[in-house]
Amino acid sequence: MLAELDSDLLVDRRNIPFTLDRGIAHRAALGLIVLATDHTIEHEWRAMLTGIDGLAFYESRLWNSASITPETLAEMERDIAYATKLIRPGERIDVVAFACTSGAMVIGDDKVAARVHEERPGTPCTNPIAAAVAGLKAVEAGRLALLTPYVDRINRMMRDYLVRRGLEVPVMGSFNHENDNEVARIDAGSVEAAVLELGRHPSVDAVFVSCTSLRLVEQVETLEARLGKPVTSSNHALAWHSLRLAGYTAPIEGFGRLMRADLA
Repeated sequence: MLAELDSDLLVDRRNIPFTLDRGIAHRAALGLIVLATDHTIEHEWRAMLTGIDGLAFYESRLWNSASITPETLAEMERDIAYATKLIRPGERIDVVAFACTSGAMVIGDDKVAARVHEERPGTPCTNPIAAAVAGLKAVEAGRLALLTPYVDRINRMMRDYLVRRGLEVPVMGSFNHENDNEVARIDAGSVEAAVLELGRHPSVDAVFVSCTSLRLVEQVETLEARLGKPVTSSNHALAWHSLRLAGYTAPIEGFGRLMRADLA
């Protein structure tokens, strides 16, 4: 059969000459570890980063429970190294971002980085809560309104985490919902109303919306204009911090004050 097929060939051109360019990530290659249940972060990163010449991000997924509790969050540590291993093996990655805010808080920044460095030694590493702290300092914000979807145990842990890193959190609000799949479907109007309610409090100078499942980035510019204060979220801050750690310093317009800021 193969001989019959070959006899029908009119052209069989082999070893066609080619040249190599620098690839689509010649300015920055971002590695992103996404939770198995996450519906949102890839959509929001595409909204912010698509179309920027020489910039690309590459994802892998990490198993997690849709029920977000301190216990289920801690379990994710065991799979971080393997998820890192799956991102462009043997090729350059300029930064690895572990995309779980509450998970990074429970596991700890140092442990997350240690698991990443098992596969990518020396590569800069970030996560949403560390990125938010860096981002809020970059826009000179120190007194936060914190909005989350989490149950109260996680909320109190997160407030304590932020305070230990030099930020004040006098205002806090939560949707108080444990199911990550449903958190991803909290609509834009609900998030907007909550941000405005909390952010208008005179004791705060910025708003941080925690959780990679919550959608915010396409509203950031409008919300900042209405509040007169910086607004950021897990996905928003993580993208900014990943870019800066990867050496990409150009501002990205249309997505709020942080996306125009340098590392503090």
